[in-house]
Amino acid sequence: MLNEKMEEALNEQINKEMYSSYLYLAMSAYSSSVGLPGFAHWFRVQVDEENIHAMKLFDYVNSQGGKVKLKEIKEPPMEFGTAMEMFQQTLKHEQFITRSINELVELARAEKDEATASFLQWYVEEQVEEEENDNEVIAKLKGIDKNEYVVYSVDEELAKRISLR
Repeated sequence: MLNEKMEEALNEQINKEMYSSYLYLAMSAYSSSVGLPGFAHWFRVQVDEENIHAMKLFDYVNSQGGKVKLKEIKEPPMEFGTAMEMFQQTLKHEQFITRSINELVELARAEKDEATASFLQWYVEEQVEEEENDNEVIAKLKGIDKNEYVVYSVDEELAKRISLR
């Protein structure tokens, strides 16, 4: 059973995960608009991942006798600059989510809610992977300074990301 403090924090995280989905959908649309279909595909797959993250939290709150409280999702930006700038923003956002997950784990432990602390370990590991994926793309994009065709090579590679559907 979730206490009120933990329930509220988990509901906030649901909102953050839904915003992540919305943000990456905006990045997908932007990528399409600037002729980067591989980037658009990569971000669409990310949208699906973020929806899964939100729904796992949604289901957990319900399974623990809590009440899901859906909140307004703020509007994401529409422009993201260069491919490098877009992935730097993506990494920065994932680092924000990582901090938020870590704070949830700390709260669960402070509230002596071992079930929730255990549940959140999946998110801790997932965030390591999320940041690693972003850093890999950023490392590949660093080659742009030396070769203007790098962005198209990375675009082709990102188009190969396997969809969750």
